[in-house]
Amino acid sequence: MTVPEEKPSSEKPSDPPRTPRRSAAALAAVLDQAASSLTNIAVLVIAARVSTVHGFATFSMVYLTFTVLLGLNVAYVGQAVVLTRGDTGAACRSAIAFTSLASTVVGVLLAAVGAVTGGWAGPGGAFLALGLVLPLVLVQDGLRYAFSTLRRPGLALAADTLRLMCVVPALLLQPRHAAPGLLVAVWGVSAVPALLLGLRLLWPHVRGSRADLRPYVRRGHLGQRFVVEFAVGNASSQLAVLGLGLFAAPLAVGALRGATTLFGPLNVLFNSVNAFGPPLLNRLGGRRATTRAAALLGLVLSAVGLAWGLVLYALPDHVGRQLLGSTWQLAATLLPASGAQYAVMGLGTCALVTLRVLRPRATLSVQVVFSLLSVVLMLAGYLLTGSALGAAWGLAAGSALKAVAAWTRVARLRVEETTPTAPSPAVPAN
Repeated sequence: MTVPEEKPSSEKPSDPPRTPRRSAAALAAVLDQAASSLTNIAVLVIAARVSTVHGFATFSMVYLTFTVLLGLNVAYVGQAVVLTRGDTGAACRSAIAFTSLASTVVGVLLAAVGAVTGGWAGPGGAFLALGLVLPLVLVQDGLRYAFSTLRRPGLALAADTLRLMCVVPALLLQPRHAAPGLLVAVWGVSAVPALLLGLRLLWPHVRGSRADLRPYVRRGHLGQRFVVEFAVGNASSQLAVLGLGLFAAPLAVGALRGATTLFGPLNVLFNSVNAFGPPLLNRLGGRRATTRAAALLGLVLSAVGLAWGLVLYALPDHVGRQLLGSTWQLAATLLPASGAQYAVMGLGTCALVTLRVLRPRATLSVQVVFSLLSVVLMLAGYLLTGSALGAAWGLAAGSALKAVAAWTRVARLRVEETTPTAPSPAVPAN
């Protein structure tokens, strides 16, 4: 028996370690997302524990404002910079410079509004504090996308872990019934160590590059499309909740945010599906295999949402008060509605991920129509019942309708694939 002659490998010696490095980078990205989400959960839980019911409602409105501003910055700057090709160092430096400038301008406006609309203990003081710390927290979060562009998720993980380690003890040291403005200020200032570490880690990668802000103010900047998608997909419901608190029922905002905070671990799970679902589904090949895998994952996520909701609903009152303080009593009444919402959100998330893989342009119309419908249903639920519970069931109904619409769109794509195309008529030869 002859032994086949071995051919020399065309791979470079450095090729084999690529898979472990990619796996480590993916793990670092997942852990960074988890650290960021855990920070948001911890902030709201601790704020609820040290605040009065009214104080947490005010803090929730301010934190919701920050969440909207953060989402706009991520859409306009973060999602655009990660698509950069070429000089990533200059792109990252430009992104951080634009975030610093824009957040300072918005922060000054917020601080001015807060200064003329009330005392330190009320909403005015909390918005004043948010305006003062806004550049710190937005730039610190923006560094995550710079490190992602540079393919250095481990550096983002280091900075965000430090952020978590600083904010938790800083808030825990605050006195009982602390003013919302004080909590916002402490939360913002606690970002300074992570901000300084992130800038120090970024410096070697952007040294010698020049910032150019002109692309961010030009018509046609890619972030403008992402802002539209964010506005109709996420910001619309958040702004509706904020409006509900400002003009109707501030306590409803605290109750809704308290209940949502308890489902924070599921948000981490859904975000991971959004981030890593498309590339994994792309490897499955045809539409049928992709759809089946996504549907199975959606059922699993739905079951997890229901199970988590049942666990929270079964919590004894003394445990709930340990988590959310005096806000627990209001938030506990919303748990059935929030549990139902997260169950259908699991199905809807997988449907939208499937559409993103099979036909990316099909997601925008679903997001626009049914996100706005969710806002209408939330406000209608509140007006009909006069309580946060009605608003919560309205949000659950909107999420259910979005899931149904998304899966209906997926089913139509499968029908289009399986429908045979009529053969072209034969052309007679001359």
